[in-house]
Amino acid sequence: MANLVEIRDLHFSYGKRPILAGLNMDFPKGKVIAVMGGSGSGKTTVLRLIGGQIRPSKGQVSVDGQVVHKLKTKELYLLRRKMGMLFQHGALFTDLTVFENVAFPLREHTDLPEELIRDLVLMKLNAVGLRNAAPLKPGEISGGMARRVALARSIALDPQLIMYDEPFAGLDPISMGVTANLVRNLNDALGSTTILVSHDVKESFTIADYVYFLSQGKIVAHGTPAEMMVSTDPYVKQFVHAEADGPVPFHYPGKSLAEDLGLGARK
Repeated sequence: MANLVEIRDLHFSYGKRPILAGLNMDFPKGKVIAVMGGSGSGKTTVLRLIGGQIRPSKGQVSVDGQVVHKLKTKELYLLRRKMGMLFQHGALFTDLTVFENVAFPLREHTDLPEELIRDLVLMKLNAVGLRNAAPLKPGEISGGMARRVALARSIALDPQLIMYDEPFAGLDPISMGVTANLVRNLNDALGSTTILVSHDVKESFTIADYVYFLSQGKIVAHGTPAEMMVSTDPYVKQFVHAEADGPVPFHYPGKSLAEDLGLGARK
């Protein structure tokens, strides 16, 4: 199966601080691929590199056969029209209505008449169950509803690639299940490729075709959700089963508390 996105020997650093090291990842057309790992593992950075917001230190990211960091500004903007992005916190325009938020990319990137834009927006809102919330402002709806509006906006242009950054964060169990089903159903309906960045094991494993696990900027395991559930890899086992003890430390690496308090020098 052809890949829409390919990542090869990818390295990225913020100054002298390495974030990603030697990633090789494939994202086939029509599939939902989950990128999972703890906070600070580099998941969102992968999305930013795919979208061309940042450039790799080494290696390359290809989207639809184009090397992203080699594109000129106009070419990059054209490529981004094929992408939909659900930001971690929704990123809705608070002064615009639900309708206007979803209409924004259609008005920005197309010359469609207003009558057609209206119909398309209402269809997208209907797909996420919020057609009747069209006249409301983001501040007048719940957090879960706002996330669904952001989802409708991310698919407004029927993108080939949809990227979700922690789509389940802060949602109640019902909204979480509804959102997960929407992600899967929209991917299948559009025939798109979905990259799902999340640390929510249950929902991600329910809808994903394949999973990559990141830890400290490296791929430590990958496979189908079924394979990951029975994996004996210490990191995967700790993450999937939410175990307190394992290779993933709770504290950010550095000096111990005793050293910081000067207790190591005392007798």
